Amino acid sequence: MGGVRPGCASRWRPACLWVTLALAWGAGAALATEGPGAAAPGGPPEQEAVAVLATPCGSEGWAQDALPPGAAFVAAASYRGPGNNDTRSNKVLPILLWWSGSLFPHFPGDTERIDCPRGSCLVTRSRRVARHRRTKALIFYGTDFRAYEAPLPRLPHQTWALFHEESPMNNYVLSHSPGIQLFNYTATFRRESDYPLTLQWLPGVWYLRGPAVPLAEKDEWRRKGYAPVLYMQSHCDVPSDRDRYVRELMKYIQVDSYGKCLHNRELPSERLRDTSTATTEDSEFMTFIARYKFHLALENAICDDYMTEKLWRPMHLGAVPVYRGSPAVRDWMPNDVSIILIDDFDSPQELAKYLDFLDKNGEEYLKYLEYKNHGGIKNQFLLESLERREWGVNDMTLPNYLNGFECFICDRENTRVKEEQEHRKSHGKIPAPRPRIAQFKHMGCPMPIPGFGNVEDLSGGDSWKEMWLQDYWQSLDQGEALTAMIHRNETHQGRFWDYMHEIFLKRMRQH
Repeated sequence: MGGVRPGCASRWRPACLWVTLALAWGAGAALATEGPGAAAPGGPPEQEAVAVLATPCGSEGWAQDALPPGAAFVAAASYRGPGNNDTRSNKVLPILLWWSGSLFPHFPGDTERIDCPRGSCLVTRSRRVARHRRTKALIFYGTDFRAYEAPLPRLPHQTWALFHEESPMNNYVLSHSPGIQLFNYTATFRRESDYPLTLQWLPGVWYLRGPAVPLAEKDEWRRKGYAPVLYMQSHCDVPSDRDRYVRELMKYIQVDSYGKCLHNRELPSERLRDTSTATTEDSEFMTFIARYKFHLALENAICDDYMTEKLWRPMHLGAVPVYRGSPAVRDWMPNDVSIILIDDFDSPQELAKYLDFLDKNGEEYLKYLEYKNHGGIKNQFLLESLERREWGVNDMTLPNYLNGFECFICDRENTRVKEEQEHRKSHGKIPAPRPRIAQFKHMGCPMPIPGFGNVEDLSGGDSWKEMWLQDYWQSLDQGEALTAMIHRNETHQGRFWDYMHEIFLKRMRQH
C-alpha cells in the first residue's frame, strides 16, 4: 500500500513488523541495537529516553526532529503530584501527549511536569511533538477517538493509551477486539482495565449511608397521587432501548416520568424543570425525587461494570433502584438486598406485581434499605475496592483520575525506557520488554438488544434497530480497517474509507 519505502513493502518483513501493534512496545530498544544510530543525539544513553533509528519503517516523510519540543518542554512548571527523587531535567524526560487535547487535566499551560512514584514525565497537549523521539505515549479520550482520524503512521517507539469512563454507546469501536487492541494502556469502567474507573460515580461508602426519607413520608406522598415509581430520562433512543421497556411497564403500574422520554408529568416548579438543576445534586431536586419509593435506573447501554449516577444516586437518597445496566452489578452492591434487577423478572408485568407488593408492604420494602443501618454494608469487595482506590470523586485531598492515569502511564513508560536501555547495553543478552496490549475484556461490551421483546419482532423501519445495530457492527469494521492500515504502514488517513470498502466487499462475499 502507499507510503511504504523500498524494503518495507511486505508487511511480514522483520524490520516492518515493529510497526504492528503487537510489537510497538519494544520497538525502540530492538531497533536501537541495529546500528550506530542507536545512541540518540543530545546526551549519553542514560540521560536520553529510548533511541530509535532515524527513519524507522513507517515514518517515511516525517522529519524526526524537525519540530523540537521547544522552551516550554524545558521550563514547564512542576505538577504537585505524589513526588519522587527524579533529578532529571525536563529536557530529557519522556513526553506524554494528550491527543484529545480538550481533556488535558492541567491549567493554565499546555505542558506540565508530573512527578510520579517511579519517575517524572512531561505531559502536553501540543501536537507539534507528536513525532519526537521523546514522545513515548499518546493518550486518547475514548469518546473523541475516531478511527478515520487516528495519527498515522503509528510510530514504533510510541504506546497508545485509552481513557474512556463514559458510556460504551459513545464509541462502539472500543467494544470490539480490533478496536480495543489498538491500545497498550486502558482506563475504563471495566474492573479488568489497567486503571479501573468502575466506581467513578461513588464518592465513598459514606454516600450510601445517607438517611432515607421515612417510610411514613413516602406513603403520604403516595396518598397525594404520586406514583410509587419515578422515571426521569431526557436522553431517548439509546442502545439499551430503555424506553421500550418502561413503556410496557407503564401498562401495569403507575410511573411518573418527568423527563423528555415518555413524559407524563410536570415538575412542580420552573427551577426544577431547569435541565441544569436536574443534572446536579441540587438540594431541592434531591429532596423531591427522594420521596419516591422506586427509581427506574436503566443505563443507556449494557456492559459489565458500567454503572452511573442512575444507580448510586437513588441509593444515596434511600430510594430503591429498579436497575438494568451492568450484568455484574451484584458484585458491587452493599448487601444482597439493596436493588431490584429488571432481568430477574420474566416480564414487565411480573416486575410491576412485585413493585406493587413492596409498595403495599412496608416491612418488606424496608429490607431494601437495611444497608443504611450501622454495619449494614457487608460487601467486603466493595469496601476494599473503595479503600484501594487512589483517586477521589469531588475530593480535593486526592488526585483526580485523569492525573492518576497520567502517572500510571508515566511510571510504566519510565520502566519501559529503563528496560530498553538495559537491553541495549547488554547487546541483547537481557530481553527487550514484552509488549503490553489491551484485551477485549478491557471494554468488551455486547451487541445491543431490544429493551423489550426480540429483535426479530421489530419492524424493518424501527429507528432503534436501524441506528444501534448498524452502529455496533460498522464499528467493528472501523477497528479492523485501522488495524490493517497500521499493519501495512499506511501514512494517509484518507485511505481509511478505501479499507472500509474492502472490508465491506469481503463481508459481502462471505455472506
